[in-house]
Amino acid sequence: MLAVEKNRPEERIEALVAWLAGEVKAAGAKGAVFGLSGGIDAAVVAALCKKACGDETLGLILPCFSNSEEVKDAKLVAETLGLSYRLIDLGDLYLLAAGRLSGEEVNGDERAPAFYNIKPRLRMIALYHWAARLNYLVVGTSNRSERMIGYFTKYGDGGVDLMPLGNLVKSEVRALARCLGIPEKIINKPPSAGLWEGQTDERELGITYEDLDRYLLTGEGAPEVVKRLREMEEKSAHKRRIPPIPEN
Repeated sequence: MLAVEKNRPEERIEALVAWLAGEVKAAGAKGAVFGLSGGIDAAVVAALCKKACGDETLGLILPCFSNSEEVKDAKLVAETLGLSYRLIDLGDLYLLAAGRLSGEEVNGDERAPAFYNIKPRLRMIALYHWAARLNYLVVGTSNRSERMIGYFTKYGDGGVDLMPLGNLVKSEVRALARCLGIPEKIINKPPSAGLWEGQTDERELGITYEDLDRYLLTGEGAPEVVKRLREMEEKSAHKRRIPPIPEN
């Protein structure tokens, strides 16, 4: 179903909407719930889910010491799409969890993986709570570019039921966003996982999505970029597979 022309976003949208609707129905679920961050990936997932599931669609805005503009952008997406949403601030839960787990005083701006990965894992808990309450499936927002290099938190934003953008690089997500009527402000803003104030994907990775997409689509790139991307892909392989079990 998803073997459509990459330069025809309308056809790809139609195929993804049909796929989402089919997966939800096959699971015996009623609809879809997802994290609504105010970023382009979440906006595209929101639009696809709205088309696939209609009113049985819920976006959760889950700030956790996030930039206040992210909440405003998430609300803008919800209003643009006519989407039902809930705003749940996870800040207090983060302080409690991170403080208890570490035995240290925390303030929400911790930048070590052991700390900042707590935030997407708390979001996963919130999403599955509402999925269970409503008999919905949790729909993830990770794209192919992020998955290839492991730029997601294991059992955090990687803990989902469906991943409709999993075969799309960032440039293809942008093409879908324009076709879906996502506000230009959302399309053009620097991608960010919202892990701390001022954090952006490209600054943290040290690689542009343009270089990453080029490598994924053509296998080409500057030697140092290709070398680093291959290392990141190999190092993060464990995130993309189910836990191995012994044969006997």
